[in-house]
Amino acid sequence: MEIKGKVALVLGAVKGIGKGIGLDLARQGASLILTRHDWADAFCDMEAAFGRTGAQHNIINADLRKTDEIEGLATFIKDRYGRLDILVNNIERGGWPTVHGTYVEDQWDLEIETTLKAKRWIFEAVFPLLKAGDEAVVINISSVAAITGRSGPAALVFNEGYSAANRGIGVLTETWARMGAPSVRVNELMLGIFETRHAQGTRGWREVLTDAEKQSLIDQTLAGRTGQISDVVKAVNFIIRDAPYMTGATLRIDGGFVLGGARVPPMPRGIV
Repeated sequence: MEIKGKVALVLGAVKGIGKGIGLDLARQGASLILTRHDWADAFCDMEAAFGRTGAQHNIINADLRKTDEIEGLATFIKDRYGRLDILVNNIERGGWPTVHGTYVEDQWDLEIETTLKAKRWIFEAVFPLLKAGDEAVVINISSVAAITGRSGPAALVFNEGYSAANRGIGVLTETWARMGAPSVRVNELMLGIFETRHAQGTRGWREVLTDAEKQSLIDQTLAGRTGQISDVVKAVNFIIRDAPYMTGATLRIDGGFVLGGARVPPMPRGIV
């Protein structure tokens, strides 16, 4: 799929990964619908950054935990464009154990409502719009927390509620791929430890984790570094533009975090 002229909905585009994806799509000529809710201090920067692209874009303030606001978003897209070609389902909240400490019910509910529940209701609301065109692409952004849970170095940044929600995204991805076939491709992009998400540019990385704890996360990663927004943008472009035969799949870009920092030793000499 060529991106120029396509209609794209990017959730959580106020900063970080969502903003990076949105700006890249804008530069390639997509018409954008961008959502925001939290981080009001970043609203002006967001508006200026997308304004500089010269691309057609619509910034919508919406609390996507509320189904009536989701329906309003879908109605806006239908009235303005009549279809949706690209959905980047990038909405999540995860409470770091090292920041939030012991779970409370409100934190658990927030993680489930944003990371899992909102994704489901958004897809349902815009599914007819995705089917309205000749082809469409859905990318569900998730986390390797779905695999690691709250264990090892990952226990510094992943709670079990966040982990459970991310595991559920895999079920949604496979179900929606079946529903959308053959015209709507649905894939999952599973992220490791990324800047603005669980590494640099976050309060936890800046104020809470010790140097040794930060290094333990990097040592767990075979690539020897944390992920960058540009890594996600490249993967999103691959799914949209260069993977027409891929649907219902999970593309994990984690620098080898799930495999762990252990290296393969030389083959032993043996005794025979």
